[in-house]
Amino acid sequence: MIAALLTALLLTSSPAPGARAAAARVAGEAPRILVVPFESAPKDGRAYWLGEAVALLLSDDINARGLGAITRPIRERAYEQLHVPPTAVLSRATVIKVGEIVGAAQVIVGDVSVEGDALTVRARQIRIDVGRADSEVVERGALADLFTVVRKVARRIVPGGVETASAPAPSLQVFERFVKGLLAEQPAAQVEFLEAALKQEPGYDRARIALWEVRTGQGEYAAALAAVRAVAAASPYSRRARFLAGVSLLALKQNDEAFTLFKDLQAESPAATVLNNLGVAQLRRAAPPESGKPVYFLTKAAELSPDDPDILFNLGYAYAVDRDPQGAIYWLREALRRDPTDAEAHVVLGAALDAAGNTVEAARERELAAQLSSQYADPARRELPRGLARVEQALESWRANSIDQAIATTTQRDQREQAQFHLDRGRRLYESEQDREAAGELRRAIFLSPYEADAHLLLGRIHLRGGRLAEAVAALKISIWSRDTATARTALADAYLRLKDLPNAKLHAQKALALDPSSAEARILLEKIERGGQLARH
Repeated sequence: MIAALLTALLLTSSPAPGARAAAARVAGEAPRILVVPFESAPKDGRAYWLGEAVALLLSDDINARGLGAITRPIRERAYEQLHVPPTAVLSRATVIKVGEIVGAAQVIVGDVSVEGDALTVRARQIRIDVGRADSEVVERGALADLFTVVRKVARRIVPGGVETASAPAPSLQVFERFVKGLLAEQPAAQVEFLEAALKQEPGYDRARIALWEVRTGQGEYAAALAAVRAVAAASPYSRRARFLAGVSLLALKQNDEAFTLFKDLQAESPAATVLNNLGVAQLRRAAPPESGKPVYFLTKAAELSPDDPDILFNLGYAYAVDRDPQGAIYWLREALRRDPTDAEAHVVLGAALDAAGNTVEAARERELAAQLSSQYADPARRELPRGLARVEQALESWRANSIDQAIATTTQRDQREQAQFHLDRGRRLYESEQDREAAGELRRAIFLSPYEADAHLLLGRIHLRGGRLAEAVAALKISIWSRDTATARTALADAYLRLKDLPNAKLHAQKALALDPSSAEARILLEKIERGGQLARH
């Protein structure tokens, strides 16, 4: 399965090497550098953690000089979205492909080995922007001098930059436990390693941040809060720790305290994620308007981060809660433009459309939500769900990050290609009257591309052919809403005729002819409807 995913990834078309890096330079951004985990001897129990350790230290040193290395959390996010195993040894071609997708100008690969107490680090820079690999950099030293050895590698492979203040390095033993905590597969093992590191060096705040992530992932919000509250105010990690404390407070339903904390962070330095969480806190605590309406904070967040679909969803949701359907409709559609498969956004948009009197469009959104998530399978459910506002979990938003946008674009393109494959297969099965198999393929296409009008049209025709007239009408209405065509209108007119609803049948047949006056099928159907009406009158 992994091999197939990687093959598919490599076959996916992408911009020419360096295109995104060049765009970044035009936009004034620093070219990004992707450092992947170094290879180590697979059977060496002492060295397995060193591959990740070297990648972390290289990225830290590059970023300390302002040269734009992609951090480990963002690298992990990229691997996750691209279905690449985080601990797998990747081929050179796959590494380059990942680098291109995240917009890196350079990728650093290498290996690390230990013999006795002797450490050897080999690194090579692959220049995606110019399409070549530089010569290998090799540094040797004692394992105890890991930080110094990697620093030498970093300065040779990516020279330049201006060094800024950074957190002091921990002891090697503490750093080893920290890295092993990151790599451990089970949460219990992660906690054990991270707490051991903190017991030995309580001021190693990077481990506290990692411990917060593990505790939060396990739903242990009070323990997570305790972990980050121990970060000192003078620490370089202080602002991030306070932000995460606010996230924990929201999870613990201590909304007033969370609001005050985020308000202080916003006063110190504006940030879209902080404003988003202020809006969420206001939604949850039913605060008086003079303290700031949720839509105020969320509008400011959207101004700072206009491409974050979670913030746009929250803004639309806040308008819906505030009983302003037009504002809700606008912002939810903006969110869905960026993430069409967001089931919750379709549900809330359906409720807003109902409130605005657009019942047909509302039904379509509920149908799409049901296709995307079994949680919303009840089409009769029309009330606005509560508690859907989304808390930003990181000070730097994943969803607004341009790297994440590049990955999302690639993912959406892949989804469109897969949807087209299932649509084409469904069409062939429909034409050969294998309706059950065709319906399955068409539902897969709709899941991947909810606005695919042809898939809804064919599904409606299958229902029509099977005598399921109500289901046919629903599918054909969705098809028309997605893209109004004479073919879909004619099919819907036929469905209404079979239901003996002559006025609606005539209406849609006439609209079909207005869209395509040359449609013989629509003309014949309209004549049939009119004859039926005459017979009914007599």
